[in-house]
Amino acid sequence: MSDIDNKEKPKLGARAPLGLKRTVETGKVKQSFSHGRSNTVVVEVKRRRVPLGRPGEAEAAPAPEPEVAKAPAAPVAAPAAPARPAAPEPSRPMTPLERREQQARLLREAEEARMAALEETRRREEQARTQASEEERRRAEENRRAEEEARKQAEEEARRAQEAPAEPEPAPAAEEAPSQERAASPAPRRFTPVQAPRRPEPPARPARPGPRGGDDRRQSGKLTVTRALSDDEGARARSLAALKRAREKERRAHMSGYGQPQAKQVRDVVVPEAITVGELANRMAERGADLVKALFKMGMPVTLTQTIDQDTAELLVTEFGHRIKRVSESDIDIQSTEDVDAAESLQSRAPVVTIMGHVDHGKTSLLDALRGTEVVAGEAGGITQHIGAYQVTVKSGDKITFLDTPGHEAFSEMRARGANVTDIVVLVVAADDGLRPQTVEAINHTKAAGVPMIVAINKIDKPEAKPQKVREELLQHEVIVEDMGGDVQDVEVSALKKTNLDDLIEKIQLQAELLELKANPDRPAEGTVVEAKLDKGRGPVATILVGRGTLRVGDVFVVGAESGKVRALVDDKGRNIKEAGPSVPVEVLGLSGVPGAGDQLTVVENEARAREVAAYRAGVIQQKRTTSAPASLESMFSALRDKQAIEYPVVVKADTQGSVEAIVGALNKIGTEDIRVRILHSGVGGVTESDVILASASKAPIIGFNVRANAKAREIANRDGVALKYYDVIYHLTDEIRAGMAGQLGPESIEHVVGRAEVREVFSAGKHGKAAGLLVTEGYIRKALKARITRNDVIIYNGAIASLRRFKDDVAEVRAGLECGVTFENTTDIKPGDFVETFEVELRERTL
Repeated sequence: MSDIDNKEKPKLGARAPLGLKRTVETGKVKQSFSHGRSNTVVVEVKRRRVPLGRPGEAEAAPAPEPEVAKAPAAPVAAPAAPARPAAPEPSRPMTPLERREQQARLLREAEEARMAALEETRRREEQARTQASEEERRRAEENRRAEEEARKQAEEEARRAQEAPAEPEPAPAAEEAPSQERAASPAPRRFTPVQAPRRPEPPARPARPGPRGGDDRRQSGKLTVTRALSDDEGARARSLAALKRAREKERRAHMSGYGQPQAKQVRDVVVPEAITVGELANRMAERGADLVKALFKMGMPVTLTQTIDQDTAELLVTEFGHRIKRVSESDIDIQSTEDVDAAESLQSRAPVVTIMGHVDHGKTSLLDALRGTEVVAGEAGGITQHIGAYQVTVKSGDKITFLDTPGHEAFSEMRARGANVTDIVVLVVAADDGLRPQTVEAINHTKAAGVPMIVAINKIDKPEAKPQKVREELLQHEVIVEDMGGDVQDVEVSALKKTNLDDLIEKIQLQAELLELKANPDRPAEGTVVEAKLDKGRGPVATILVGRGTLRVGDVFVVGAESGKVRALVDDKGRNIKEAGPSVPVEVLGLSGVPGAGDQLTVVENEARAREVAAYRAGVIQQKRTTSAPASLESMFSALRDKQAIEYPVVVKADTQGSVEAIVGALNKIGTEDIRVRILHSGVGGVTESDVILASASKAPIIGFNVRANAKAREIANRDGVALKYYDVIYHLTDEIRAGMAGQLGPESIEHVVGRAEVREVFSAGKHGKAAGLLVTEGYIRKALKARITRNDVIIYNGAIASLRRFKDDVAEVRAGLECGVTFENTTDIKPGDFVETFEVELRERTL
């Protein structure tokens, strides 16, 4: 017996449950699967329910019809549906055609009923709308009449009060009568204020009785859209949270005084030359979406991250009611020229003296004599490669700062920077050598800088010294010394014998007194980079000549496109100091990178400001480097000509920034129309692996000036075949690079024309094709010479002579005035009237 049968039977001693019999019959079905597997499944079969009634009624009952959308009850009866034909007898099944006709009839009836319901609904809404408008007009008319009556009554009472004679104040008893009379008179009709016409609501459906016979409480408190939009306060009740929010808002408004609407705050918006939409919205305190929408209306579909120009930003700022304040990107930079110190804060400072002159005229030896040290012994080749800054204390206790600039032509830019930071220039001229090109250049730099000059005629201890000749040569360059009626001081000195050095110091002090050199030491420091280098142990190091203020350890500064914080200050004698005042040269440690010689150092208030200024300056440098000049025909042809030239790539590494600039300038001057130097990379410091990898790609030599390669770099260079060339004198460097460039070009080909001839006749020459009968007009024609054929001055063939004959005999040479026959290699394009030109090519070693 199955479990289902057990469940149907009541338990022993229990009463059978009440209810109808089950309408589901159960059975078992056996399922068979592969490999002999089977399964028994219990299935249910629902029996057909038969309604109670007379026998035969169920069979005669019509089939249920599909439900039709019920239309709301209307006062007017809907049009009667057309009579449907009698249903077919159940004994005969319906054919497919009859079934389709019946379905079409039912659908048509349902559509007609739906259209009738829609028409009835529209008619009712129109009638309700008409009734509502008539009701509004009626109420408005009643209100108008009531207002007019009240106004007439008030005017009548005012008129009566003016016409009535002045009477004594009535007794209290007399006052009651009018009041009673007024009470007895009917009160004026109160009018209902006119309300804006509301959208008529659909007729309410009759409430469906709940299970308890009353309204459904859950549905009665439900908030609908109609109830939420209604003005009736009774239609909805404010929640407790809404009341709390309203009271809190009123309390805050009462406490802060923000109860009344606030006027729009007008701001001064600082707008640079280019700004993003989001940043402009932040500065205006407006929503970014509003700015994007305004720009879209202007025809500029942009996003918050896109950049707009200053004019477009001005339109936005003006439209939103703010005031614009235009600034340029250059305002980010530090403008030191506008910062002028007060006269009472200035104090006397030491003069800055620059020593200039030609190579090997004794500038550094003179400085050694003044300092009492041996600087020249440390310079390679006996010439100065860098700018040296030293401070000397003279016998009187005063201090003088000396700048020693190189005299070689490659360091003209360094000398220009030296003249720009100096107060006095001492021009050193050798008495036995006179004025030289670099001496003249130093004079021009001094005049351009507008600083006074003192001429030191050196090497007067030599027998061939001619000081007077030096003074006369100076006249050619408008330098007139005092002995010849001018205003330029001169002194004859000997650095080797230390002769007249005191006179030179006195003249420098006298000139400094005339200049009245002063500076304010009690302010943030400003200075100039005299020299910069990358030290292996200390990192980037810059020699700074302080101009004004006091530079202290811990100061945050920006110098050129680099920033940093002073970690240490080292004076010219190698001692660590805590601060450096005006006119004091010091080495500064703590830079983020190696600055350029001549850059300005400025102490700023914090590191953020220093990084901002450094980033702006780096951007300006990058823009200058990448921006190309406007194209023109001349520039295009020059660019094409430059591209045709062979490039000689090199990598330059030097110990200081000034040396790098000097080497790059000297190498660029070596180039010619055929070959020019291409600097792949130049920098300060030793040769590293990255330098070797860069040079190996172009097979370029690496030039090291006073630097060496590390072990890893040497290993990579040997493996890749990269040439490492070390120098310590710039003469040797330029000579070898010049020779290397000439070797890359190869020998120079020089063409010599040795003969010319005219083609008189062309005839067949068997296997050679065509032969030409020539009349030699100039020089000679020789077999195996290079030859070219011209027709109307246009070269149509360039090759060699294959054979040369005269009267059917092979000859080696035919002179001018004689006739001959020739054949050419690989050509038969010969016509009478052409000209033949023979030439020889000479290979000559090339020099730059």
